[in-house]
Amino acid sequence: MTISEAQKAVDKWIQEIGKRYFSPLTNMALLTEETGELARVIARTYGDQVPKEGDLRHPENSKEDIAEELADILWVVLCLANQTGIDLTSALEASLKKKYTRDKNRFNSPEL
Repeated sequence: MTISEAQKAVDKWIQEIGKRYFSPLTNMALLTEETGELARVIARTYGDQVPKEGDLRHPENSKEDIAEELADILWVVLCLANQTGIDLTSALEASLKKKYTRDKNRFNSPEL
């Protein structure tokens, strides 16, 4: 699925099932919430925190939890893009171009 197809799929779901987008402010709060959920999984999977019962939905395979949280974040980002009229394909292409020009020599330092 391309980014454009993903934006269209989310919009189709919103129109047919969700009935409306949450406000951009609510979606920003949801994005923050979902990012926190991803941080919790990452901290308990790769960090020093030991998960307590219920922290991970898939304790035997935390990659499933990470995938779910990343997908939730992507969903909200797609919603925000749709409701603000942003073509994420073009935005990502512009961001990559900026990084290739601005940062092309940034990581050549011997300290890295």
